[in-house]
Amino acid sequence: SVPPGVLPLCCRQPAWGRAAWQPPNPPQPPSLPLALCRAFSNNKILVELDESSGVATMKFKSPPVNSLSLDFLTEFCISLEKLENDRACRGVILTSAIPKIFSSGLDITEMCGKSMEHYAEFWRAVQEMWLRLYGSNMVTVAAVNGSSPAGGCLVALLCDYRIMVENPKFSIGLNEAQLGIVAPFWFKDTFVNVVGHRVAERSLQLGSLHPTPEAHRIGLVDELVPEDKLQEKAAAVMAQWLALPDHARQLTKSMMRKAVLDRLVAHREEDIQNFISFISKESIQKSLRMYMEMLKKKKS
Repeated sequence: SVPPGVLPLCCRQPAWGRAAWQPPNPPQPPSLPLALCRAFSNNKILVELDESSGVATMKFKSPPVNSLSLDFLTEFCISLEKLENDRACRGVILTSAIPKIFSSGLDITEMCGKSMEHYAEFWRAVQEMWLRLYGSNMVTVAAVNGSSPAGGCLVALLCDYRIMVENPKFSIGLNEAQLGIVAPFWFKDTFVNVVGHRVAERSLQLGSLHPTPEAHRIGLVDELVPEDKLQEKAAAVMAQWLALPDHARQLTKSMMRKAVLDRLVAHREEDIQNFISFISKESIQKSLRMYMEMLKKKKS
């Protein structure tokens, strides 16, 4: 089923068909790409699939900062599921259509002053995004073209490979502690799997946001590139990963990640209840309200 507002369309097609008979010395067809490109878009995410390479690009387009709202997370999971079920797609590059920001992370407004039912629905959507992306059979590459705190960092961590723009003004990290929030165990598990236990422990306790050179040094991102080379590098990395037989790569990925995925699946409802209990505490709500006020003052 196609979600409302999703409009499939075809990109440029070859100008010449394949005729069964050719005249002597036929003129050469124009030099146009032979690949079919399909795109579908909803309110917050644009997906473009190049069928010749089997690679999709998923661009976040939820101004001003690509916050992971309930609507965004729902659209993200729908888009990812469509690609997973498309036999033409083998890999996806995640990036932002908004300059200087990959994603600012979980939408604070979804966690402040809402009902218990809303908190449960929101947290289940966060879990679903994590389970789908971390457990994806596709090759996943994060092309991080701006700052990526908290949940934005998590999205990048869930991918197989992370490339970030080489700009010291950009930062990335799980900085939940700065907001008075504790990153759940599955955030922590993902982080530990990427950077190791000691670096993750220190970074999580301090709520650190790592500038790009430091993020590269600790292994949080795999490569730094100039901004104008980001998409080119992401495509090259994707090609390298897709050169392997899918079944061998997928089984290896599953073997490496299965224990962490299974842990959340086994404790999913308990984790939702823990989140509701934590986020509804008045002290936490007060911290979130203060943070939102600070953001409003910055904007003004």
